[in-house]
Formats: sequence, structure tokens, C-alpha cells
Amino acid sequence: MTSGARPQVVLGVSGGIAAYKACELLRRLTESGHDVTVVPTAAALEFVGAATWAALSGKPVATDVWTGVHEVPHVRIGQQADLVVVAPATADLLAKAAHGLADDLLTNTLLTARCPVVMAPAMHTEMWEHAATAANVATLRSRGVLVVEPAEGRLTGADTGKGRLPDPDEIFELCRDVLERASTGSTSTGVLDLAGRHVVVSAGGTREKLDPVRFLGNRSSGRQGYALARAAAARGAEVTLVAANVTLPEPAGVKVVRVESTAELRDAVLTAAAGADAVVMAAAPADFRPVHRSDTKIKKADDGSAPVISLEQNPDILKEISGNRPAPGTIVVGFAAETGDASGSVLDLARAKLARKGCDLLVVNDVSGGAVFGADDNEAVILAADGSAVDVPRGSKGALAHVIWDQVAARLPSA
Repeated sequence: MTSGARPQVVLGVSGGIAAYKACELLRRLTESGHDVTVVPTAAALEFVGAATWAALSGKPVATDVWTGVHEVPHVRIGQQADLVVVAPATADLLAKAAHGLADDLLTNTLLTARCPVVMAPAMHTEMWEHAATAANVATLRSRGVLVVEPAEGRLTGADTGKGRLPDPDEIFELCRDVLERASTGSTSTGVLDLAGRHVVVSAGGTREKLDPVRFLGNRSSGRQGYALARAAAARGAEVTLVAANVTLPEPAGVKVVRVESTAELRDAVLTAAAGADAVVMAAAPADFRPVHRSDTKIKKADDGSAPVISLEQNPDILKEISGNRPAPGTIVVGFAAETGDASGSVLDLARAKLARKGCDLLVVNDVSGGAVFGADDNEAVILAADGSAVDVPRGSKGALAHVIWDQVAARLPSA
């Protein structure tokens, strides 16, 4: 892509009921300045007509290689693309792509594309879990195609399970992430540096119940953890996101496990981390919990006195994982939200925490005055156990996430 040019995106649409959701993905792409060419299959046009795709993209739509044959579209479209995204990608389309079949414009485009390719599958659970589909997905991933894990939820009819197309907004965010990394040279065509890796990310803030209506908690929004999960998925990783009281949309291709308390967070992280290549503890677990939880709402006293609540420490999840690695070579990353005090500066306290926790990397945020929590941007210092430090200037939480994964990837043992 030349400097200042609009990114050239090919949106492939195959013949599944989720084809209608691709209209929203197309809208997000065009409204954000991408030049989008829609290439549906003939079956896709049974669900959404050519007129809809043409109106939303501002370009004519064809499914065969004969329309405009003088322009050689079956070669030109793929050659000129900066990104090809197929959403939805049916089992049939995945099979054709894996075996190099080219019987229409979309499959020809996939063969000629030399840019990043993203496929967002959507199908019934049985089709997704079939050995043939699993083999086709593995083949495509081995060739550098980013095949996004489908979401779980309501499918066609009354069926529910894994196979649902991820939220179009989240597919858009993933595509934008892939495009940005490709345009800056952060990744080369077909190379996903976390492909084949399993990573676990925690996000959000835990809550410790005082009574049926009250809890102890903190202001963590989960945005940084979600950015980390999204970035890892865009780099090809299998991602498990343990989310504590987060209301953000689920990142595309990410398995989300929802928890409430610190004890639940610990159990979920330890379970997910078995055999993981990296664990990033971006969540903010409550340090303390009530010794006793009231089964009924604590009432105000008539004499104006306040109840006395005894607290006990919660388990230190980061220290536990660092001291008992889930697998040899697992990289463990912690976060430190510090304000500094009479005993030392933010970085003084953070270095002491890094040594105390025993993790490989510690991402340090200065949260004086409530900075960072709930914001779209962030700045940090990444401290390493080897004594090195990386200053990350203020920018998006997504940008910080990629710097963190850069540091993780550099420390991972060879696969």
C-alpha cells in the first residue's frame, strides 16, 4: 500500500445465513476509509443480493471470473489487495481454500492474494467440529491464514453452540489491527508470530461480596486486558480471556470465561493456563475479602454506628503462577497500578513488586488521580526480570498491547 492511499480490502462472503451480518462489517470498513471490493459466492447472493453489496460498497459486484474479463479480475483483485477477509467463511469455502480449488471469483482471489488473509467461519457446531473442517483449518493456519475461532451462541433455528459468526464490530477491529501491523512492517505476509501459541489473559476487576447487594471492588474496566486478547488473536494465538465483571463486547476469535470474585479468577486462570505459552495478568484482583459475608442486607443502625468489617487477604494469583509455572518456558506478565508514596517512587515500588512476584515482565501504570482506568489510551513502563525496561509513550491500549506481546514473543522458546 502506497503512503496516503486508501487500504484495498476484499470482503469475501460465502453462502451462510450469517451473510447478512457482513453488511455491518462492510459499513464499518467503508466508513473508516477503506476501499472495499465485495466478492460474494453465488450461494451468498441467495442470502443478500448483489444490489445490497453494490450500494454499500459503491462498486459493481460479480461472483464469476467472466464479468469484466478484459480486466482479468480473477488475478487483479487478489494482487491489488492489502487485506482479504472472508466473513462468513462456510465449511465449503474453507475446504476449497485449503485444497486450492478455484471455481469462482472468490476462490480465485484467495489463490492470487499475497496479502494477509482473515477468515471468520460460521456454521453449525457439528460442521465446525468435523474432522474434515478441523484438518482444513489446520492447513490454512499452517499457510499463514488467520482463521478466527467462531463464537458460541444461537445458531440457525433453535440450535445453540460454537459456530456463530463473531460480532462484526470485533471482526472489523481485528482486521484493522492486521492491516496496521502489515502496513508498518510489524508483520510480514502470512507470518503470525503467535500462531500455534496458547495464551491466557485476565481482565477486569474482581468483586468480593459483603452482602447480597454490596461488594468490595475497584475501578478496572477491563479495556487493557481486552486489547491484549484482541491483539494476541490478531497475531494468530489461541486466546483464553478470563474476564472479571467486564461488559465489553467479546473480542473476535477469543474464548471468554466470566468470573466475579478473586477466588473464581484464580481457579479459572489456573485451569486455562495448563500448558499455556504465556499468561498475562491484566486483571485487578481485590487484595482483600470479607472474613464473613452476610446472607442478608446489612442494615443501618439507629444509633448511627457503622458495622465493623473484618478482612482477610485474597490469594496472590500472579505470585502463585510465577512460582509454579503451568509449563516449562511459560512467560508470565503482571501489571502494577502504582501511585508512589513516602517509601518510594512508582518505579521503585514496581521494581520491588517485580522481584517479589517473580514474573518475567511487569507492566507499570502510574494511576495517580485515577489515570488509566476506563480510558481509551494508556502509557506504561515494561520492566523485565533481566533488568531491562521499555518506555511506552501514551497511545491506544491496543498499541500498548502489541508492545507487550512483542516483549513476550521475544522471550518465548522456539515452538
